[in-house]
Amino acid sequence: MAREAEEKELAVQPLQEAIVAIADHHFIFFNTTALFRVQPRIPIFIGVSGEMNNNGNKRAPTTATQRLKQDYLRIKKDPVPYICAEPLPSNILEWHYVVRGPEKTPYEGGYYHGKLIFPREFPFKPPSIYMITPNGRFKCNTRLCLSITDFHPDTWNPAWSVSTILTGLLSFMVEKGPTLGSIETSDYTKRQLSAQSLAFNLKDKVFCELFPDVVDEMKQKQKAQEELSARTQPLPLPDVVPDGDPQHAHYGLPALNGGPVPLGGANPAPGLQQANRNHGLLGGALANLFVIVGFAAFAYTVKYVLRSIAQE
Repeated sequence: MAREAEEKELAVQPLQEAIVAIADHHFIFFNTTALFRVQPRIPIFIGVSGEMNNNGNKRAPTTATQRLKQDYLRIKKDPVPYICAEPLPSNILEWHYVVRGPEKTPYEGGYYHGKLIFPREFPFKPPSIYMITPNGRFKCNTRLCLSITDFHPDTWNPAWSVSTILTGLLSFMVEKGPTLGSIETSDYTKRQLSAQSLAFNLKDKVFCELFPDVVDEMKQKQKAQEELSARTQPLPLPDVVPDGDPQHAHYGLPALNGGPVPLGGANPAPGLQQANRNHGLLGGALANLFVIVGFAAFAYTVKYVLRSIAQE
């Protein structure tokens, strides 16, 4: 019996060594410099995949860690339109994303920061989704009830990746269907929040650390908006100027460089304003006279008609 047990142990040992070699191969694959040729900014994940065993060697990554690393490579190779995403370097189970407002929507020009919290059982259980930037569509820092979140584990498909989740989030964001965690606001409010999203996100330390390229893009956009606003400031409308105001030109035009700017390049006659005032008074008197004459003619006509009816 002892010999048979020893033979079984010897038979199983190569299989165990092969499993260990495969696990080591997968772990090394995700930590070699080859990844840096694919994406320069591969984060170094610790915490979930950085556990140590009694011998001081790292264990093979969990299923969630392996899957999320694959999704990270996939999303870098084939980005989701209008969305970029990065996991926290200290915890691969927490991802942060940025949605750029699509064109021809109330969110156009806005940048919307949020996060995904994945369970350790991922991909067999769905993540939680949060929106951080005020947007007019979802409540901030509140779990959103979508078919791709942990509110509906019964509809979750383990084949769905991070890209699938973010695509579904954007699709629901531009729609108007209500759900738990959504709010109703006007398009005007959404556009206002879109314009305010740049300054809001630049105050977020995590956002700035995870998305330096987006931060540069937002700062350039802010600068362009400020320059455009400075060039297109509306000129103040001229006020009605009292007679004899030395700080304004005639005809109510404001003075430039301390001197009047008369129309036609010449100073008008001194009595022109008085003549215009007299002309206005004469016109008003004539208008009143025409009203009186018209009323008298109307009264005479009515009297004539009534007299004719009485004679008949």
